[in-house]
Amino acid sequence: MLFRSKILETAKALGITVINFDPHLGVPAITGAHPSGILLDLNSRTLPPLEWICTFKTDPATRPIRIVGFASHIQENLIAAARAAGCDVVMARSTFSQRLPEILRSLANEDAADSVGE
Repeated sequence: MLFRSKILETAKALGITVINFDPHLGVPAITGAHPSGILLDLNSRTLPPLEWICTFKTDPATRPIRIVGFASHIQENLIAAARAAGCDVVMARSTFSQRLPEILRSLANEDAADSVGE
């Protein structure tokens, strides 16, 4: 919950829309929202993150959407497993927190760049 609040507050300050979605709704709910990226707490208790990343990255509809995962810096095995599962960017929770404005801007800019090509 702490990171969800931090993400929402930072996004609001930057004028970036962030949608909190229920991962149990599946791929159609995510693709329907047309996200430019997904921020994923690798310590989530509401879903098995590694399994979810694999499913997400093997579906052609969601494969191009970037996933930024974060976990405690001491969870080296989890970080490595997330990368192996297909998570595009994985970082320590502290780095994620420090770089959150930059991460959100980057994802928002990717979305804008994709829209220009349409």
